[in-house]
Amino acid sequence: MNNIYGLVASFLYIGVIIATSSLFSKVSKEASRKFIHIMLSNWWFIAMIFFDNMWFAAIGPTIFVVINYLSYKFNIIKVMEREEKSGLGTVYYALSLLILVLITFGLLKNPTIGLIGVLVMGYADGLAAIVGKGVKSPSLKFSKNKKTIAGSVTMFIVSLIIISGALVYFDVTSWFLKAFVMSIIVTVAEAISIKGTDNLFVPLLTSGMIFLVI
Repeated sequence: MNNIYGLVASFLYIGVIIATSSLFSKVSKEASRKFIHIMLSNWWFIAMIFFDNMWFAAIGPTIFVVINYLSYKFNIIKVMEREEKSGLGTVYYALSLLILVLITFGLLKNPTIGLIGVLVMGYADGLAAIVGKGVKSPSLKFSKNKKTIAGSVTMFIVSLIIISGALVYFDVTSWFLKAFVMSIIVTVAEAISIKGTDNLFVPLLTSGMIFLVI
C-alpha cells in the first residue's frame, strides 16, 4: 500500500512544484525553470520514504520522460520550456531519474547512492545556473558552451558540500580529498556537456563515483 501512497505523493508534489513555479515566472521564465529544476530533485526523498518496489518507483519518471518530450515538442508546460529550444534537458532530467531508480532501487538496493547524483543535478547544477546569470564574472568557453567562473565555482562548491556529506554518511576514509576530486570531475562534466545533456551525465557520473568509493 505504501507504493500507492508514494505514487499519490509523487504526483501531488510534482503538481504543486509546477503550479508554484508560475509565481517565479513573474520574475523571469528562467527563474521558474530553475525553481522546477531544483525542487523536483527532492522527489527522490519521497521515493525513498514510500517505495519498496523498483517498478512503482519507476512509474513517475517514465511518465515524465514522455510528458517532458511532448512538452518540448509542443510547448505544453510553458513554465518549463525555454523560448529558444536548446536541447532535451527536461527529458534527460526525467530519464536520469528513471535510470537511477532502476539501478539504485533495483540492482544495487541502495537508493541513497541515487540520491546523491540527483541532489547534485538539482541543487549544484541549478544554483550554478542562477549564480552564473546573476553574478558578473569572466566567461569560460568549453566547446560550444559558454559558462562563467561564478557559475562553475558554485557548481563545484555545492557539489563538494553534497558529496562530502554523502561520503561522511558512508564512512569513507579520506572523504574530503575524494569529495574534492569528484566535485572537480562533475564540475568539468557540467561545463562541457551540451544541449542539456548535463542533466544526464552529472547525476549518473556522481552516483557512479559514489558507488565506486563506498
